[in-house]
Amino acid sequence: MTLGTWVILAALTAYIIKASGYLLPQAWLDRPSVTELAGTLTVGLLASLTTLNTVAAGQALVADSRLLSLLAGGVALKLKAPYIVVVVVGALAAALGRHFGLA
Repeated sequence: MTLGTWVILAALTAYIIKASGYLLPQAWLDRPSVTELAGTLTVGLLASLTTLNTVAAGQALVADSRLLSLLAGGVALKLKAPYIVVVVVGALAAALGRHFGLA
């Protein structure tokens, strides 16, 4: 199968799964366990996406200035810094990492 066929198949599958969600009774969706699961999955997916975008370069894993930037931003968040400060701290950490040869 070609790449285009796989993309169309994936899009149709995603559409069918999303459309089938409208068939579920509202009482099932209002359960606390379903709401908690949805929130947990969202956080987990965003965390994995952030991690993958930080340490992946094609098929390889790399430790470069992006990882340093993520760690610095995480420390700023832990210290309850405002969002703009977290972004600036991350950018500065990445700039310093690249200046000192982390790529």
